[in-house]
Amino acid sequence: MHKGFWKNLPKPFFCLAPMAEVTDSTFRQIIIKYGAPDVVWTEFVSADGLCSIGKKRLLLDLKYTKKEKPIVAQIFGSNLDNMYKAAKLIKELGFDGVDINMGCPDRTIEKQGAGASHMKDYKHAQKIIKAVQDGVGKTPVSVKTRLGYNKNEIETWVPALLEMDIAVLIMHARTRKEMSKVPANWDLIKRTVEITKTSGKETLIIGNGDIENLEQGRQKAQETNCDGIMIGRAILGNLTLFSEKNLSTKEKLEIIVEHTYLFEKLYKDIKNFSIMKKHFSAYVSGFNGAKELRMKLMETTNAKQVEEIIKNSKYLLK
Repeated sequence: MHKGFWKNLPKPFFCLAPMAEVTDSTFRQIIIKYGAPDVVWTEFVSADGLCSIGKKRLLLDLKYTKKEKPIVAQIFGSNLDNMYKAAKLIKELGFDGVDINMGCPDRTIEKQGAGASHMKDYKHAQKIIKAVQDGVGKTPVSVKTRLGYNKNEIETWVPALLEMDIAVLIMHARTRKEMSKVPANWDLIKRTVEITKTSGKETLIIGNGDIENLEQGRQKAQETNCDGIMIGRAILGNLTLFSEKNLSTKEKLEIIVEHTYLFEKLYKDIKNFSIMKKHFSAYVSGFNGAKELRMKLMETTNAKQVEEIIKNSKYLLK
């Protein structure tokens, strides 16, 4: 087992979860500037895509800056050869770790035999892990998954994963069937830790699901004995979650402009500007006039327009 940077992290450590069309390099840079987590993830990237003629476009999703380290690249797929090649590429790109998505419930992903569908075939899942490990050499390999497909399967699923000597196991405390419709079951994160300890493996366990802030994360880490906490949706609109600082409405609006210009600089004519509108929805809420301002921002098509609207907002007028 190669733990790499993981062995040097404080406990509990905190991670920014991979979120499609959210955690691109611009978002990560903004989060790190205003409240850095211990580890960040890329959006998930298709291993098949990285081995196709569409590779050039997908490489943009693996773009990162030195400030974003340590950074883990997440890939998905079911083709052994492509997972090996994608892992090898990730190593060459200098990532600190590679993560295999074995929990995404999206049907398009599952139809490819990837994501949550790996929980239906333990043996193939193990072969996927081995292919990635062979591709990255000493770069640590992690798996992000769920409690099971239709029901809790951790008594069999977790040992199957641990058998492969992965460095880290990230457990989203819901089954694939549950999606995000029920509360995360942190008792089963605790059980995952117990199974790992009993196995004698040194795999680190990261708990994921419904964590709103660091205080809650620390409490869950203490209750379950997990090594780290991963936070996803709670970061939206709460840029300083990891630094536990409070931002004024004025400061948040100024960051919108900064974020939008950074997005335009990196992704203009490459990614759809509408991606930024997810962030506008999250940033602009919780204050009088937020809805009106948000509606105006939703009509924008470039950073200059965003800046003008924000500058003319009563929250920035002196």
